[in-house]
Amino acid sequence: MTWNWDYVVESFPAIFQGMWITLGLTIACYLFAMLFGFVWTFVRRIPLRPLQVTIAFIMEFIRSTPPLVQLFFLYYAWPVVPYVGLTLDPITVAIVGLGVHFSTYIAEIYRSGIESIDKGQWEAATALNLSLKDKWTKIILPQAIPPTIPMLGNYLIIMFKEVPLTSTIGVAGMLHMANNFGSKNFAYLEPLTLVAAFFLLMSYPTAVLFRKLEQRMNRRFDKRNPTGKIDKGVVT
Repeated sequence: MTWNWDYVVESFPAIFQGMWITLGLTIACYLFAMLFGFVWTFVRRIPLRPLQVTIAFIMEFIRSTPPLVQLFFLYYAWPVVPYVGLTLDPITVAIVGLGVHFSTYIAEIYRSGIESIDKGQWEAATALNLSLKDKWTKIILPQAIPPTIPMLGNYLIIMFKEVPLTSTIGVAGMLHMANNFGSKNFAYLEPLTLVAAFFLLMSYPTAVLFRKLEQRMNRRFDKRNPTGKIDKGVVT
């Protein structure tokens, strides 16, 4: 089989259109995961042992199950579940399935950020008699979220590379368009290579950006060097 540039040109418009669907779906899934991650985090902090154990089990089950299986269950099996079954369109299944799956990982990031807050900050919020809302929005979250931004960015990249799984339930993203072109023209090499190139062009610069951001955040929130300044008199 030889490389055919005509197939590249022919498949480009459809794949380029699918790229925007992939990007939009990635953003929607990621926002859902970030919001639902807060739900997991705060529910786990409710001081009821049975509830904490139940939520921890559910989260571990979701993390331990492949996201593709979860997508298939929501799309094919959930509609036939007695009494609670509901038919969902592919986009909704993708957002809910991938969103819930990644929310369990993002919840752990939130938890690590919250637990990194010094005990004195919690005591100060209590001493000031702040409301629960003010305590979290003015004291805890402004300190807990910034150090987790690089890790959250990493999961954005991972989600971007997992979104093609939704092509298996009919979401017309890049991979779906490439497969359609390949099946019609019996040529998979060119369109799939083009998809890989699109993913590389979009994910690699983002990975570099978040790597730089992580280095900056590490310097900024280094408790041994809270100013983030480099002592030029010290030779390492």
